[in-house]
Amino acid sequence: MNDDETEEAEDAGVRARLASISLDHSDLDAAIQALMLAPLPDMMVISRLKRKKLLLKDEIERLKDQLTPDIIA
Repeated sequence: MNDDETEEAEDAGVRARLASISLDHSDLDAAIQALMLAPLPDMMVISRLKRKKLLLKDEIERLKDQLTPDIIA
């Protein structure tokens, strides 16, 4: 396996992880929205889910940066 194949395999793994995390992020958004519609929303749970959502967003951005090629100036 040469370097290009190794890099492509790593990129595929990053893309798969990115897709999975993006799905989790949107699922959390839907869960938060559903909880907000409750007559007495549990703000502690909502706060925890929002924090988790922010952590996922940070990881999404980190993974996107990994996929962006470095430009040598």
